[in-house]
Amino acid sequence: MPKLWSETIQAHRQSVRDAILDAVAALTAERGLAAVTMSEVAERSGIGRATLYKYFPDVESVLVAWHERQVEAHLDRLVAVRERVGAAGGPGEALAAVLTAYAELSRGGHGGEWAALLHRGPHVERAHQRLRSFVRDLVADGARAGDLRGDVAPDELAVFCLHALGAAGSLPSRAAVRRLVEVTLTALRAPAP
Repeated sequence: MPKLWSETIQAHRQSVRDAILDAVAALTAERGLAAVTMSEVAERSGIGRATLYKYFPDVESVLVAWHERQVEAHLDRLVAVRERVGAAGGPGEALAAVLTAYAELSRGGHGGEWAALLHRGPHVERAHQRLRSFVRDLVADGARAGDLRGDVAPDELAVFCLHALGAAGSLPSRAAVRRLVEVTLTALRAPAP
C-alpha cells in the first residue's frame, strides 16, 4: 500500500475516532455518564451504528477511551501551566500554579457508578504515575532552590500534595480550593532557620 494512502486512511480513522469521542464529551456534559448510549453516540457523531461498533464494541469501551483522552488533556494542561509560569517565576511559583490547576481539575470531577469504573482502568494508573513524577520533580526543583523543605523526600511530598488536593472534589467553591492549595503550600515551605 502506498505511504500516502496509508497516511490518509490513518487520518480518516483518527478523525472518526475524534468525532466519536467529541460526541461522548457533549453527551456527558449534557446528561452525565450514565445517560450515554451507543445509539446517541452514533447519532451525535454523525456516523452509522455499524461504523461505531467497528471502533468500539460497547458503551463501556467508548467511555473509557473518552476518559483516557480527558485525563491526557488534563495532564497536558498541567504541563502547559508549569511551562507558562516557570518561565516567568521560580520553582515555587510553578508548583503553586500547577497545584492550583490540579485542585481545580479535581473539583470538576464526575461521580457515580460509571466514574468508579472509569477510574479503575490502567490508563488511570499510568496517569497517576506520570502526575506523581511531575509533581515530585517540581517539589525537588523547589527544594534545590531553597523555596521548599528539603527534610522530606520530594516523592513523599508529591504524594502528600496529590492526596490533600484530591479533597478539592468536594469543596463548594473556587475560593475554598484556593484556601486548600495555600494550606498545602504552607506545609511544603522550607522551615525558617
